[in-house]
Amino acid sequence: MMQRLLLKAAIPFLLLFLSAIVVPQALAEGSTVLNDSAADLMRRGEYEKALGQIQDAFSLFPYDESIRKNLTAAYVTVGKRQLERKQFDDAAKNFEAARKLAPDNQEFGILKGIALYSGKHYDESAIELENARQNGGDNVLLLFYLGRSYYDTGDLTHALDAWDRALALDPEIKTVRDMAAKARRESAVEARMTKGYSSMFVISYDEGTRSDLADDVLDALETAYNRIGSDFSYYPVTRVPVILYTKRDYRSVTAGPEWSGGLYDGKVRLPIGGAGKITPMLRGVLSHEYTHVVVGELTKGNCPAWLNEGLAETEGRKEFNPPMTELENAAKTGSYIPFTTLEKSLSSLDAQRAALAYQQSYSLVNFMISAYGMYKVRDILVNLGSGMDSNTAITGAFVDYGMDLKGIVEEWRAHMRKEYGSN
Repeated sequence: MMQRLLLKAAIPFLLLFLSAIVVPQALAEGSTVLNDSAADLMRRGEYEKALGQIQDAFSLFPYDESIRKNLTAAYVTVGKRQLERKQFDDAAKNFEAARKLAPDNQEFGILKGIALYSGKHYDESAIELENARQNGGDNVLLLFYLGRSYYDTGDLTHALDAWDRALALDPEIKTVRDMAAKARRESAVEARMTKGYSSMFVISYDEGTRSDLADDVLDALETAYNRIGSDFSYYPVTRVPVILYTKRDYRSVTAGPEWSGGLYDGKVRLPIGGAGKITPMLRGVLSHEYTHVVVGELTKGNCPAWLNEGLAETEGRKEFNPPMTELENAAKTGSYIPFTTLEKSLSSLDAQRAALAYQQSYSLVNFMISAYGMYKVRDILVNLGSGMDSNTAITGAFVDYGMDLKGIVEEWRAHMRKEYGSN
């Protein structure tokens, strides 16, 4: 929601500068050709090519203020489009280039900070946004992302400070209010927690949890990091926060459904209560939740729930594989949940429907992996990460088979009929 505020059209702004360039008479012809070409490229939507033309003009006329302004505007325009396309690292580079040309413009520092945050460079984002505050003071967008940068590294105190400042500027922003309220609930619980660390995880656990169990959880997560990383050919580089709650605190902090056995929302949250040792079931839950970390990074958060949960179940069931009673019943009666209704979060489902949704998602994803290979499913994730919708992403990944989601689901249903002898 907040990021959409950034994606306002910058084309009129850029074209205005392009039409107003003035250069010395002796160089006017070359300048006019470059700028006319850039303006035409912009009108056709070829923004990256237009940027290249203006860069050429700037290399020829580096002291022309109008060309400098044009180039600055072009960097920002391309950077915003890269944010839309989830090309966060490239966007950060273009916003930095714009800031070098106009170092007093706070907006460019904010945009770079947002791009860094979106690319999960949380510490760098916080530094960038703090510098932007020094450069131009507070504004809501800056403070929202500054709070997110601190929050996602577990610094709830500084996150709340940033969000409270944002709410002082505009108390009606629901997104900020909700995030601040959630952080206050977490802070009340986590203030009494102990922390532990491994190479890729930082764990917080209640004083009632044994430290050796926390160590075992870290070991299990490190194992999952390597095994699942191998399966997906992807290894996140940002340390993942993991929080072990009592069941009461878990419900208080997450407000999740009663049947929830874990949650990943940027942090892995687990209600393990008074568990005394790690079990195959707990290893399965840890693998399940960590898979969400990998899927979230590969897809940049753009993943249908059935695929996300299906992959998480696929990895979790390698550790603990309970019976799939609900799926068997649905297969025999044909009473599946349509996958179109499993695109969004499953948290609103009751316990029985949720069990079927998870088992059905697992079954379809496991079928896709068995029939076509994990590399094809990974291709879907990469396509989703580029901003495609789910059907386009699947069609693109399976183009050599001429398959789309509907066709794959039909194959899966035929497989289920053979498996369970249903109609």
